[in-house]
Amino acid sequence: MARRTTRHEPETASAPPSCGTPARRRWAVGALFRPWRVRDTVVAGFAALVSVVLLCHHLLPNPMGVGTLLDSFVPWVGLAVPLVALPASLARCRAAVLLLVPALVWGIVFGPSLLPSGRTGSGGVRVLTQNLYASNTAPRATLRDVSRTEADIVGLQEITAGTRQVAIETLRGRYPHHTTMGTVGLWSRYRLTDVRSVDLGLGWTRAVRATAHTPEGPMAVYVAHLPSLRPDSVEQRDRGLRRLGVAVAEEPVEDVVLLGDLNTASTDRALRSLTTRLPNEADEVTGGFGFTWPAAFPAVRLDHVLSRGTSVTDAEVVDTRGSDHHAVRATLGG
Repeated sequence: MARRTTRHEPETASAPPSCGTPARRRWAVGALFRPWRVRDTVVAGFAALVSVVLLCHHLLPNPMGVGTLLDSFVPWVGLAVPLVALPASLARCRAAVLLLVPALVWGIVFGPSLLPSGRTGSGGVRVLTQNLYASNTAPRATLRDVSRTEADIVGLQEITAGTRQVAIETLRGRYPHHTTMGTVGLWSRYRLTDVRSVDLGLGWTRAVRATAHTPEGPMAVYVAHLPSLRPDSVEQRDRGLRRLGVAVAEEPVEDVVLLGDLNTASTDRALRSLTTRLPNEADEVTGGFGFTWPAAFPAVRLDHVLSRGTSVTDAEVVDTRGSDHHAVRATLGG
């Protein structure tokens, strides 16, 4: 009788041995230490680069304002992580796990912005800043939306010859006191004194200062509009930030608020020349990132309420019609 033999198929090199066996453990160790493929090196380098940018973006070079531009949009850098993680995982790239590092860094740096502030506003002085938009085809609608916020003090930027009178007529009922200089203006329910322009070194007026006599006491109010973040105007914008910083540092009134389109984000290294003198509490209190521009798809916060001497009890971004910027409203004191 012929002996019956069983034929065994050889195991492929890539198939792992049975779970829990010594061979399995040797296979796992060998897989861990085998030479990395090119894709592993690329993904690991990408994870390291994103982590460095998220943590140290303000230390990177700034030729022609490129570093400042990166500062302003740095929260969006985190989107690159899931975009790379998906194809890396599908390709069974062992370095894909390293993408957890920049994801964790993003969560630590920007995650607190997504949490509720825990503050609530009750009473106090309500202030609002709005870029009216020079090409606004419906300025009256924008101004009506501004008035509906029931703010006590309103700062407007990008006022043109055509919209100045529209603003005066539309806001007259709620705001009996106002002043305009150049392309900026201030409307208030409270009496204004000591009104003067602020020289930002631009050659034309884009900032004004006044004392508002509020129920909480005198408050120095600044309204400013700095140049856009373009390669040919970065130095002008930074000079304006520094001059604003000097002006508020020399301000004799204890309570100070700045309402402005500063054309810079709170993550911008250049803004520190101002926020060291006027803390950015309103940005911290606003729920979420509080992006204000462009209105169609807000990607960065260019509009700010900065203050000192008075606490910010709440703040929010307000969608207004007609403008390419959302407004920012905050409650001070109370």
